[in-house]
Amino acid sequence: MFYRENGQFKTTYRADQQIFPIAQDRIAILAMLVVGFAAVPLLASDYMFRAILIPFLIFSLAAVGVNILVGFCGQISLGSGAFMAVGAYAAYNFFVRIEGMPLLVALLLGGVSSMVFGMVFGLPSLRVKGLYLAVATLAAQFFADWMFLRIQWFTNNSPSGSVSVSNLQVFGLSLESPVAKYIFCLSLLVIIALLAKNLVRGAVGREWMAIRDMDVAAAVIGIRPMYAKLSAFAVSSFIVGVAGALWGFIYLGAWEPAAFSVDQSFKLLFMVIIGGMGSIMGSFFGAAFIVVLPIFLSQVLPVLASLFGIEISTAGISHAELMIFGGLIVWFLIVEPHGLAKLWSIGKQKLRLWPFPH
Repeated sequence: MFYRENGQFKTTYRADQQIFPIAQDRIAILAMLVVGFAAVPLLASDYMFRAILIPFLIFSLAAVGVNILVGFCGQISLGSGAFMAVGAYAAYNFFVRIEGMPLLVALLLGGVSSMVFGMVFGLPSLRVKGLYLAVATLAAQFFADWMFLRIQWFTNNSPSGSVSVSNLQVFGLSLESPVAKYIFCLSLLVIIALLAKNLVRGAVGREWMAIRDMDVAAAVIGIRPMYAKLSAFAVSSFIVGVAGALWGFIYLGAWEPAAFSVDQSFKLLFMVIIGGMGSIMGSFFGAAFIVVLPIFLSQVLPVLASLFGIEISTAGISHAELMIFGGLIVWFLIVEPHGLAKLWSIGKQKLRLWPFPH
């Protein structure tokens, strides 16, 4: 009853093609932004910032980048962890080797470096696809692990491969407190997600989706597969690289190559699959699922075990978390293979019709 566009007439093409054509959606997004920027910093605890909110924002940004490549362009990638590592280590080198380098510029240059790296390993997509392309991108993961572990120049001659950053500032403001880190990550996420949403709605996004649906037919109608695939790798790698730089600089502070292992690649792919491929909103749903569910299970499982009089060790709880987590992923794939974004879309459509039966 409250979610209908009755009386909302569009008199221009610009009004009809806006991102949120329904007024209720615009109000909801503005309310979420107000809550995110104003209410959350006042109400959330340091634990919420460090354990949930900051990882959620960074993973959401990375999932948006992976979704552009996998969901919109249909190019399977298992090298997202490598792209995050390149972004983090490149931003680190720009930050420590160039005196007076602003943090924001270093993060963006890390994204540019990851973009170049992604385009190089995206070249096989011009010849192979499917599982063969997945293996080719997996090679990027192994190459990055070897490169940052064995070539000490990337780690500023650190023998262990571990690097660290401190005294982070943006426009003269310190980023040492959890609230400042949260606001900075949220601002970057909102800007990049808005740009990505506009990009996939335009001509470039339609080319990506045409390649995803049938690349031969797309080539017949005049779309250049090489340009479309490499541009998808470039945009995706840039966003994932910025997310990797944020993960190292803002969340970890000190990291080593193991922080960007193949587990990160699979985790990002799971976010896209669970949240919904080909949906920017699905990237947020998938990131929330991956970040919040393990923490929720770690709090609930000991309580349930004590209710049934079962003594369970810490290792048993961690194993149970993995089993339940994997089972839920399989359940979601069977029940709704299009992800949580599809369930969200169905719910919105039902609200537009409720309470009428049709």
